[in-house]
Amino acid sequence: MAPDTSHTPALPRAAVSPIGLNHLVINVRDIEESHRFWTEILGFRQVGEVRARPDRPNPPKMRFYSGDHSGKLNHHDIALVENKDLPAPPKDWNMFGMPCAINHIAIALPSREAWLRQLAYLQEKGVKFNRRVDHGMTHSLYIHDPNGYGVELLYELPREVWENDIDGALNYSRSLPTEGKEALEDTDQNVPTFGREHATV
Repeated sequence: MAPDTSHTPALPRAAVSPIGLNHLVINVRDIEESHRFWTEILGFRQVGEVRARPDRPNPPKMRFYSGDHSGKLNHHDIALVENKDLPAPPKDWNMFGMPCAINHIAIALPSREAWLRQLAYLQEKGVKFNRRVDHGMTHSLYIHDPNGYGVELLYELPREVWENDIDGALNYSRSLPTEGKEALEDTDQNVPTFGREHATV
């Protein structure tokens, strides 16, 4: 008798498109130092950690963190795993040419106003602003964590600004000041709108 294949899905001809990233796990040199960065500087909330159990009496030091998902917590957006054998972080951070496996981690703020408040908070805490950029699809600030990983804090521009030419928007950037009160200024005027042929201002 032939096997019943009525409920067997056809083999896909291509990879199934995901809906996006679910979470990111990074190795860190000192989990307490990184915990302070991700909670006190970036505002994430710890939601769990790997604990010892009979079959795993000496588990790795690993903690899980969630951002604010419309007033709810996620199981985790990012996790930290302590690895004391990581190489020392570079003295100065740069967007390119760094000896880190991760170039940068992008974190979205819920609005332009929230992003501006976070910039003011970071400046007050003495966090170095490495780079500020108006991208074609975001306005972004780049800082770095204690391990040398770049962290981009951003708010997204409306879809109608960039969705008709994503590649064009990705290739647009305008550098902005990183120090003083000018580093806290943002404008939504003269924002390019990217079409299929070219960007218009």
